[in-house]
Amino acid sequence: MSQEYPELFSPTVIGSIPVKNRYAMGPMGPLGFGTATGGWNQRGIEYYAARAKGGIGLIITGVCQVVNPAEHTPSGLMPNPSLNPGSFLSTSRELVERVHAYDSKIVLQAGAGFGRVIVPAAVAPGELPAAPSQIPYMWDPSVTCREMSKDEIKQIVKQFAITAQIAKQAGYDGIQVHAVHEGYLLDQFAIEFYNRRTDEYGGSLENRLRFAREIVETIHHVAGDDFPVQLRYSVRSMVKDFNDGALPGEEFEEKGRDFEEGVEAAKLLHSYGYETLDVDQGTYDSWFWNHPPMYQEKGMYMPDVKRLKDAAPEIPIIMAGRMDNPELAHKAITEGYCDMISLARPTLADPDIVNKLEAGKPETVRPCISCQEGCIGRIASYLSIRCAVNPEAGRESDAVLLPTPRHRAKKVMIVGGGLAGLESARVLAEREHTPVLFEASDRLGGVVIAGGQPSFKEDDLALIAWYEQELEALGVEIHLNTEVTPDMIKSGEWDHVLVATGSKPRMLDLGDAREVVEATDALLAQDDLGKKVVVIGGGLTGCELALSLVEKGREVTIVEVEKDLLAKNGPLCHANHDMLHKLVPYRGIEVLTEASAIRTTEKGLLVKVDGKERELEADSVVSAIGYVRDSEMWEAITDVNVPKNILGDARKVSNIQYAIWDAYEVASKL
Repeated sequence: MSQEYPELFSPTVIGSIPVKNRYAMGPMGPLGFGTATGGWNQRGIEYYAARAKGGIGLIITGVCQVVNPAEHTPSGLMPNPSLNPGSFLSTSRELVERVHAYDSKIVLQAGAGFGRVIVPAAVAPGELPAAPSQIPYMWDPSVTCREMSKDEIKQIVKQFAITAQIAKQAGYDGIQVHAVHEGYLLDQFAIEFYNRRTDEYGGSLENRLRFAREIVETIHHVAGDDFPVQLRYSVRSMVKDFNDGALPGEEFEEKGRDFEEGVEAAKLLHSYGYETLDVDQGTYDSWFWNHPPMYQEKGMYMPDVKRLKDAAPEIPIIMAGRMDNPELAHKAITEGYCDMISLARPTLADPDIVNKLEAGKPETVRPCISCQEGCIGRIASYLSIRCAVNPEAGRESDAVLLPTPRHRAKKVMIVGGGLAGLESARVLAEREHTPVLFEASDRLGGVVIAGGQPSFKEDDLALIAWYEQELEALGVEIHLNTEVTPDMIKSGEWDHVLVATGSKPRMLDLGDAREVVEATDALLAQDDLGKKVVVIGGGLTGCELALSLVEKGREVTIVEVEKDLLAKNGPLCHANHDMLHKLVPYRGIEVLTEASAIRTTEKGLLVKVDGKERELEADSVVSAIGYVRDSEMWEAITDVNVPKNILGDARKVSNIQYAIWDAYEVASKL
């Protein structure tokens, strides 16, 4: 047991479920883990078993939707207990047995439906999304949802009776109902802003909670009062209007559930039979609360959850919210904020996180960087859950690093010490090849070193540090300050060459009146930029640099040629995009869109905006207009007779996820 934080690893009881430690695996949509008949596929079983093996005390499955007559969710999209009870039961038994083998507990999360937030890919052609009332569809506000009938509500409640019986037979340790949380269907019924009904499911708070109450009552009726039922719950909505969320610290009129109603509703729900609440904040309209990007502080739910716990100490609480820091988790447990800590995305990044923390080795934990590209971002487009920094997440059954037979082991030159180079070196060394890495600069990490400079990007730097200690532990030979030449590749010493030279910044010719600073250089030398800074480019890099400079007391103007910020960008999760897009003007950064830079001047930068020229005063002008792949080395060795691959940004400029995934794919098969 960890000597520093023993309370995190001591046994507890959450509600009526005994658990070996204070860590739960937070529920994440199990898309890609279902069979066509509604059961768990092998990928899903291996995925949860890996987290149980990694030390998690309580696993909460991702949401398994029951049959919803108002939503014809395609079969196979995710497991469904009531679609084919036999299939779900048989596969669940294997899942439960595997998890229990590690002395972990597992709770089945079952969902009533999506309502107005159902993704377009899951809406049947020609149908309207169904919701409590005729309200705007989240993904296309020009579409008005249809109002669900009372008969449809009753049918959904009956599906939970089937689900409860199956869950108990399968050996799950309880059920978590999804959810009076995040603006899903039950939450839409619970919140007056979304629920305009005049029947017994609308009006008073008790009426708006009736749907959730009928579900828990039918579960207990079928499975018994001793079968634990939890609830995923958002204590506050943080909503200013449809598709408009409030930022941290912002003064606003709450249109959703305010804190006072959050406490009242929590007490009612607990009295109805939900013994434990799994708590966060937000709705889809404020998605950056339920799915916090790196721009949210770690532990952002703690203040309100502590207030809830103080107001209703009888309610056991599981709390999420970027709680991967063990010191923060220890504070939350020992000072009475909550009863258990929920880790969701951090268990994607490193399924062994709890075992590593318990062993007192936090430096060995592969960090979640809160980019959300492999997880929530990928779900929206690809309907499967993965992880940007862990290519094995969701593929535990088939992405296995097999050792290379000694007589087939290769000596591999890796050109470039960015993330693609680091990941390929790690994977090759794990497989007992001999990678030798060459980096032209004096540091490993590539452009991520600069990208990690803002205070909110600390986990990017932690990821580099993780790679450094992994490669040291694996004994990888590394040459810094070494420029690779084609002759070095032609030497005949190498069995294979991996070119991971990254990308180069695009630059504009803006005259000679003053030097234009490139964004990566600016990020590394922010204190040298002066008081007033103009940033050309309102993409991800430009916006993050601007926020970082404002934190340091600078005055910043962004000049963007497109109609909006973040209009041209690599993959970016909706929650991250929405929060960053709101933060820039909120923090007082002047934004000039449909504006073009003409030339630098002695005073700053001459731009054209609204058809007129305008001179912007600046101590520094920074260019953040994107990157192009650095393929010079690759092109120089086209005719070299050595097996080779090109990886990461050198192949195609994208993001951290694809740099790591490229490298893993190639290195794992070499």
